[in-house]
Amino acid sequence: MAPDTLIRIQGIKRHFILGDSVVKALDGVDLDIEQGEMMCLMGPSGSGKSTLMNLLGGLDTPDEGTIVVGGRDISALDENELALYRRQMVGFVFQSFNLIPTMTALENVSFPLIFSGTAPAERKARGEELLDMVGLADRMDHKPTELSGGQQQRVAMARALANDPQILLGDEPTGNLDSKTGVEVMEMLRKLNEQGQTIVLVTHDPRVSQYTTRSIHMLDGRIIEEELAPL
Repeated sequence: MAPDTLIRIQGIKRHFILGDSVVKALDGVDLDIEQGEMMCLMGPSGSGKSTLMNLLGGLDTPDEGTIVVGGRDISALDENELALYRRQMVGFVFQSFNLIPTMTALENVSFPLIFSGTAPAERKARGEELLDMVGLADRMDHKPTELSGGQQQRVAMARALANDPQILLGDEPTGNLDSKTGVEVMEMLRKLNEQGQTIVLVTHDPRVSQYTTRSIHMLDGRIIEEELAPL
């Protein structure tokens, strides 16, 4: 593995049984992801991109193959070890934001730190720091219903960064946003990447690839094309 390779995926297969049929969601995927890369997985519904993201995030395990992250084979971990991996290594940003409606923006961002045993005062300080970073210092006490879609996604991004993850995973992060707000979110993700954050995005939106260093095109559970961003 090259010194800058953060993730190495080799021979990954993930099949599902639906009635009498076998759905080959992933059918032999090999992929290296470098430290500090901002990459998007593209393809139609059923291409395997979301399944691959779930495996990267430790939300599922492959039927065959290995996924080595930071020198550790996460495909061999049990459920408790995967939960620890998700908490320590991965931040998630979802299309539907997945904020807790009864919590303020600050409480939402600070919430993941409870599970890592962070003291209350430190949780609050970290949450304030992250909300300030995403431009929401004046919205800390607002609940999700009091925020626009773009503001909710920025809260979700701040929450994803709470535990300082090595990998930020975004599942259609602009999918529920208008085009102007989507651009603002992508610009924020690009800024994070320029600061060294490794980012992997799943998207149907070809405009997202304008912000990434590499696009991986998938079809029928396989990678069919890789496209590097122009210099």
